[in-house]
Amino acid sequence: MRIATWNVNGLRARLEFVRAWLRERKPDIVGLQELKLTDDKFPHDAFAELGYFAAVHGQKSWNGVAILAREAPQVTQCGLPGQEEMGARLLSADAAGLSFTTVYVPNGKNLEHEDYTRKLAWLDTLTAHFAARQDPDAPAVLCGDFNICPTDLDSWNAQQLRGAIFHTPAERERWRSVTGTGLEDVWRALHPDTQAFSWWDYRGGAFHRKQGLRIDFLLATAAVRRRVQGAEIDREWRKKQAGLTASDHAPVWLDLE
Repeated sequence: MRIATWNVNGLRARLEFVRAWLRERKPDIVGLQELKLTDDKFPHDAFAELGYFAAVHGQKSWNGVAILAREAPQVTQCGLPGQEEMGARLLSADAAGLSFTTVYVPNGKNLEHEDYTRKLAWLDTLTAHFAARQDPDAPAVLCGDFNICPTDLDSWNAQQLRGAIFHTPAERERWRSVTGTGLEDVWRALHPDTQAFSWWDYRGGAFHRKQGLRIDFLLATAAVRRRVQGAEIDREWRKKQAGLTASDHAPVWLDLE
């Protein structure tokens, strides 16, 4: 079974690109982020043609998350309780024997912006929410765009960017709190010394200059971690495909027994 996460940076603009990836990689469950559309605009039929059901928590022009699965996902949580003003950023569902959650963590903009403190509060709420509702021994996955580089290895220039947004001690402290609920960053566990990225700015040739950040993750409980056979950042799908423009994020996926 293959599970994946992907910030698609606007599903309307990326629909055929996402469909091409689904046909090529054939994941069983996918958490999507940054849909930028409302629930009623979600293209269910386009995914049904490929054998996917969808659960959606959308928002006009901003945010929005969804779960695609081969069997209809049963929604267990729509939105992060207490953080509704920050938009449509969390969706949980039971699918294929997993408790599967996709999140789009607030960007934070910069350290002087009020969204930075809101980001930290959102992460605190996420930790409390996940710790309260999730059995660490159950098969669960928390995935998405976290907008955090957990370590210097996850940044193309950690020395220059130290203390900047995505790299602050406060953000990394929240990251440790989230993973401290019984979750493991599976890609990093399998590639402990590898520098690889999941996001590259569209500007300045960042992708080709290897100036990226690893901010997209699949976190898993031990019950899932034991089943993992492989983990990849699908860098090839950050490139144009058949004339279609990619998201600025690459998909990340795990293969399970």
